[in-house]
Amino acid sequence: MIDQPWHYSNRADKRALPLADRHYNRQKVGSPQFVPPGSCVVFLTEHADAVWTTSNPIARFVKHDWAGAWMNSLFRREPECEYLASDLIVAAVAATRAHWADVPDLGMVTFVDANKTRRKRDPGRCYRRAGFTHVGFTKAGLWVFQQLLADMPEPALARPKFVPELARAAA
Repeated sequence: MIDQPWHYSNRADKRALPLADRHYNRQKVGSPQFVPPGSCVVFLTEHADAVWTTSNPIARFVKHDWAGAWMNSLFRREPECEYLASDLIVAAVAATRAHWADVPDLGMVTFVDANKTRRKRDPGRCYRRAGFTHVGFTKAGLWVFQQLLADMPEPALARPKFVPELARAAA
């Protein structure tokens, strides 16, 4: 059973916006929405020190070779976050599975720009530790990591949306 660190959020959550603005693939810094058009699920940690987005794009509009897969289009973990990046990824995949019951045949993919991430032994290390496999490169040279259903964690619901005012009232 996963200890779920994620709370449901949304594509325009003001607490998540600063994290999205610091992510290397951010198209328009400061825009009130930080998720591509279409169906998505967004997760945010209680302290707003990590954010995750899974998009469920319509395959015919996708221009990469993994059309039909869920797309992790944003993952940002701040250094002060208490959770390991790989643990957050496992929990986010589990929460995505709980949100959308039918996993696509191509599972989930994410693209990593090795030139814009912190230098490690191997690009996408946290995804590898979370059960993703390096399956190729995009035409632009991004590393592609994929996780198929057989390698995914069991579904685990994210927590309800975190409301700071309610948390203060309960304390």
